[in-house]
Amino acid sequence: MIEEKEAKFRKIADTIKENLNEINMFGGFLKLYPDEWKQLKINFSKFNRSKQFGKTIPLPKPEQSLKKEIRIWLKKQRNDKNSV
Repeated sequence: MIEEKEAKFRKIADTIKENLNEINMFGGFLKLYPDEWKQLKINFSKFNRSKQFGKTIPLPKPEQSLKKEIRIWLKKQRNDKNSV
């Protein structure tokens, strides 16, 4: 889970000079928030190790999870622009 996601995504978007898309936002997150990215990966690893044998709980990999959050945020931004 990303704390203060809206503010962080806004800051990343403000730093991107080229086309604002999922790939550029993902790269920007890794660049601006390396510690948070590291923590997301650590939490994923801890969760995977804690699962009991034979019991699977689907948890997306950190890359997939972050890209999904970015995709949702970008879609919301586009919808907000179109509604104005």
